[in-house]
Amino acid sequence: MRREVARMALSKLVADGRIHPARIEKEVEKAQQEIDRIIVESGEQAMLEAGVSGVHREVQRLLGRLKFRTSYGQNQLQHAVETAKLAGLMAAELHANVKIAKLGGLLHDLGKAVTHEIDGPHAIVGGEIAKRYGVPEVIVNCIASHHGEVEPESIEAVIVAAADAISGARPGARRESLETYIKRVTELEDIGNSFKGVSQTFAIQAGREIRVLVRPEDVDDLSAIQLSRDIAKKIEDNLQYPGQIRVTVVRETRAVEYAK
Repeated sequence: MRREVARMALSKLVADGRIHPARIEKEVEKAQQEIDRIIVESGEQAMLEAGVSGVHREVQRLLGRLKFRTSYGQNQLQHAVETAKLAGLMAAELHANVKIAKLGGLLHDLGKAVTHEIDGPHAIVGGEIAKRYGVPEVIVNCIASHHGEVEPESIEAVIVAAADAISGARPGARRESLETYIKRVTELEDIGNSFKGVSQTFAIQAGREIRVLVRPEDVDDLSAIQLSRDIAKKIEDNLQYPGQIRVTVVRETRAVEYAK
């Protein structure tokens, strides 16, 4: 949420051009108010999409905060809605209570909205919050038990745990692990640095582009074009990666003189 406030405030400041302390404070305050509005609307929209109702306003607000939370690249509000829909489908097939399964699925990660403020497993924290705001005990158990810290007390609780696992494990739901990502970025930079005349290589755009800086005395303009092709070919031959990777070779010559 802080990152989104910063992004919105910076965008307004850069577009306006008037950047001074008072202006910065004003734009940050405006951005915070806008984020609050988005949170409320997002919570209401999630309830509507999942087809559930009848929860405390503050619970809806906490749900809306999940719009700004991700887990392995998966947006947690979208994941909550998806889990609710899957739980509802499975409950209908198993002749369980569809309403309980849907609401349990939608609220199962409620604790993630406050885990940066409250210590403890998010399932337990979420269950305690839901209980505080009058959510029925059977749904509180669905929330608290979906990672096994608490024993499930109903078929709906088991369904919610299953729906959560399916939503997180389906193809494309989550991105690669941090270790795999760091390894791939390091390998990209190593490939760029392996060529003669290269001074530095930087992987940017989450590994979707590499910037290769060359020494102008060692690499001329024509060689820079060929170098970009050679690096791209070596990446294709040696690495596995999603989508495509842009290779940008930068050759910069500076002439500096001083007037005295």
